[in-house]
Amino acid sequence: MPVPHPTVSTREFPMSTAITFSEYGSSEVLRLTEVAPPEPGPGQVRIRVRAASVNPLDIKIRSGLMAKVSPARFPVIPGLDAAGVVDAVGEGADAAVGDDVLGAAVGGSYSEYALLERPVAKPEAVSWETAASLVTVGQTAHRVLGQLGVEPGRTLLVHGAAGSVGFIAVQLAVARGATVIGTAAERDLERVTARGATAVRYGEGWLERVKAAAPGGVDLAFDASGAGVLADSVALTGDADRVITIADMAAQQHGVRFSAGSADQTGHVLPELVQLAAAGKLTVPVWRTYPLAQAAQAHADLEAHRNRGKAVLLP
Repeated sequence: MPVPHPTVSTREFPMSTAITFSEYGSSEVLRLTEVAPPEPGPGQVRIRVRAASVNPLDIKIRSGLMAKVSPARFPVIPGLDAAGVVDAVGEGADAAVGDDVLGAAVGGSYSEYALLERPVAKPEAVSWETAASLVTVGQTAHRVLGQLGVEPGRTLLVHGAAGSVGFIAVQLAVARGATVIGTAAERDLERVTARGATAVRYGEGWLERVKAAAPGGVDLAFDASGAGVLADSVALTGDADRVITIADMAAQQHGVRFSAGSADQTGHVLPELVQLAAAGKLTVPVWRTYPLAQAAQAHADLEAHRNRGKAVLLP
């Protein structure tokens, strides 16, 4: 049972800083703003954020692409994931002031202070950047592998194997005993191979290259790239039910499942992923860190596909 703690720390808090936006638009709508630090509710903790990862969904929300699904209530503090030091706790929270934790943020993570609902302890062996980067991408990769039924003896194709989700999916699938084929850019082939997959250059001709790399056939396909590969992936596996995408909005046209989820559905796997990272059995690709004030640049870099892994803000 969680041990009750005082709802706030004894310190008085001045205004803090956060990145906010008050209209949909390009990365230029992101502003460094003064905000009041949030107060933790029952079961929540407030953390002094040490790292907050930038996810593609943050960009979709900021640009308005998600407005029909989930309209924003302006002003918005973006950000799904954070890692930091517990600063205050709500009644029944399963953490104490001073604990190093990570988790899914409630109300945004691009801020000096953020709320977590299900904090997971951060081992000393896991860096702040890795801790913040692991939350959404790790749980997404784990969820999709479960939905596909990846197990020993299966051959899995991962499109976008060098990307944040794809790279973790490769490692988890290899650990499950699956044979993994991963598509990636020429510059990333060696990195994917080093994680136990057969790396294949993506782009025109990828289908023939995959067939050559997997003469026994491909059982399952995970599209983490959104690069228009669904039709050929269905043909390759022989069944649309054997293909899942997290990145191609044309999924329905091909009869393919579009996998989306939340921490409520997959939060139970995060402690396992953290322990794998602490033991050196799971690597999260962190590409670059930015000061909080440069969040707009981080968004612009991701939108221009300059990154080779996670972008992380350091408040």
